[in-house]
Amino acid sequence: MAKQAVPGAAGGKKKGPKEYTGRQKAAIFLVTIGSEISAEIFKFLREDEIETLTFEIARLETIDAEQKDAILQEFQELMMANQFISTGGIDYARELLEKSLGSQKAIDIINRLTSSLQVRPFDFIRRTDPAHILNFIQQEHPQTIALILAYLEPNKASYILQNMPHEVQSDVARRIAMMDRTSPEVLREVERVLEKKLSSLSSEDYTAAGGVESIVEILNLVDRASEKQIIEALEDEDPELAEEIKKRMFVFEDIVMLDDKAIQKVMREVDSQELAKALKSVDSEVQDKIFKNMSKRAASMLKEDMEYMGPVRLKDVEEAQQKIVSIIRHLEDTGEIVVARAGEDELVV
Repeated sequence: MAKQAVPGAAGGKKKGPKEYTGRQKAAIFLVTIGSEISAEIFKFLREDEIETLTFEIARLETIDAEQKDAILQEFQELMMANQFISTGGIDYARELLEKSLGSQKAIDIINRLTSSLQVRPFDFIRRTDPAHILNFIQQEHPQTIALILAYLEPNKASYILQNMPHEVQSDVARRIAMMDRTSPEVLREVERVLEKKLSSLSSEDYTAAGGVESIVEILNLVDRASEKQIIEALEDEDPELAEEIKKRMFVFEDIVMLDDKAIQKVMREVDSQELAKALKSVDSEVQDKIFKNMSKRAASMLKEDMEYMGPVRLKDVEEAQQKIVSIIRHLEDTGEIVVARAGEDELVV
């Protein structure tokens, strides 16, 4: 019997991992890990990316176990390198990869990743203890501090912000919120003043950082006392900005983080029609959390209200949700409910 050629290459020659295109490797990877996990990955992709990968999957020929293992190994090495880079920068990643994979392979992986990678500004302080960063920058101008915090991980930035003098906190918070784009020249000058050099930028495009979302993410991680002091100071200096920040500090979907007693207390303050509108666009987890904290009769009536209400404008849904969020924040401010925050000890009652 004549030997069959291995599918995938002319003349029976098997393709090695490097002979496949990036799209083909991605398709093989998705097929290998199975449909359930692949479906979860698809949720994070654009429509055109999904179409491209679906096309490549449909075109795949039989791939033997050795080739699959080689492609999975390549993905694992790239993910590991990415993790090292995000943790401590390119030099740190190269050092760890050399120890585990050898010098040449480490260089190959780093070169592949950094060919289109733009090094994040202030990369040199990402592995530094935030307490040391605090000592290092607290004498700087508030705008400089704001620029640095905007580029730091939120957990480090929140530690630094909550440990700064009260009179500086709100000023820095306001500057982060108002920040839009910073030119590479300004970034270089700030780093020069801090006596460090930034890895060469891959492009001269303006770098986005800061903004309201940035300060909200930071404030969500600081302790409640610091958050309250900063918000109160911002309310005096810039009421509109303070209100915008407060709206985003706790979104309606975060209601699932409240305990049952807190939710029941909130429900007593909420109009049933507003609640029906607020629940129209949320997922089942949020709805179930609300229904669970109502009597069977009340939950049944609420479901009927939602059904008979018919289509509701998104604007009306968001307004209803915001009213409930305002009630939650009021109950928190008056001490009637507790909204858990990072870095705070759990209360024992």
